[in-house]
Amino acid sequence: MEKENSTILTEFVLMGLTDRPEWKIPLFLVFLVVYLITMMGNLGLIALMWNNPHLHTPMYLFLGCSAFVDACLSSTVTPKMLASFLAKSKMISLSECMIQFFSLAFSGTTECFLLATMAYDRYIAICNPLLYPVIMTKRLCIQLSVWSFVGGFFHALIHEGFLFRLTFCKSNVIHHFYCDIIPLLKTSCTDASINFLMLYIFSGSIQVFTILTVLISYTSVLFTVLQNKSVKGIRKVFSTCGAHLSSVSLYFGPLLFLYVTPRYPQADDQDMMDSLFYTVIIPLLNPIIYSLRNKKVIESLNKLKKKKC
Repeated sequence: MEKENSTILTEFVLMGLTDRPEWKIPLFLVFLVVYLITMMGNLGLIALMWNNPHLHTPMYLFLGCSAFVDACLSSTVTPKMLASFLAKSKMISLSECMIQFFSLAFSGTTECFLLATMAYDRYIAICNPLLYPVIMTKRLCIQLSVWSFVGGFFHALIHEGFLFRLTFCKSNVIHHFYCDIIPLLKTSCTDASINFLMLYIFSGSIQVFTILTVLISYTSVLFTVLQNKSVKGIRKVFSTCGAHLSSVSLYFGPLLFLYVTPRYPQADDQDMMDSLFYTVIIPLLNPIIYSLRNKKVIESLNKLKKKKC
């Protein structure tokens, strides 16, 4: 038994969402439809912005980057989950696991930075409208977008590097539908306290920074709008900012529960539901939210329909 327990694991078993055979086909069909709609929505949003010169503004540049990240996030998790519903074997190699986690951490962190950048953009546009073209230049917008991706890459690289110091020799069963960092740390036979510490420090710092940026930006926007006392102005602000606020509130909630709050052994099922919402449902909802709550996007869609007709 000691020999068996000390064997270093190179493959894991992803338990998935359910082990009941009668649920597998219905769940496969549901999540296949969700995935197809997610990809069509996000890639369609990018194509719409790319082809419409009126949407070549900072706000829509960041929105396009966010749609691309959502598509990456969904593609990191959903295809493997769909395959596990149909495949007899639920095995995943350690290298595949590491790649999946890196892609997930990269996409999730980049999205956080992009949401903060979009909030800052709205703050400048509403609180300093005359200086907006001077401050939010094309060069600055590209720099902010690039730094969001660079920040996501390095954050994922840090955690990936700390994972490579671990050896996995406990149970190879992962009670999850993808390779997330906390289920992986639970299977480690090396002391993972440093990994947990790094997770709370870096993930906590990034979320605190991005959430504070969003809160400060929109608090300033709210005070500016209330000072003007214009009903038309207030409606315009909420029509442009409402979609972003909805996306922010949906996105940061599950992240705080997953990576910042203390972990409990009995919380696996709750973690799985939070993860499902964060990796599958939010990428589906974001293009819908931005399309329905944004007048310019709706106008562009209507113009496209008229052209095709």
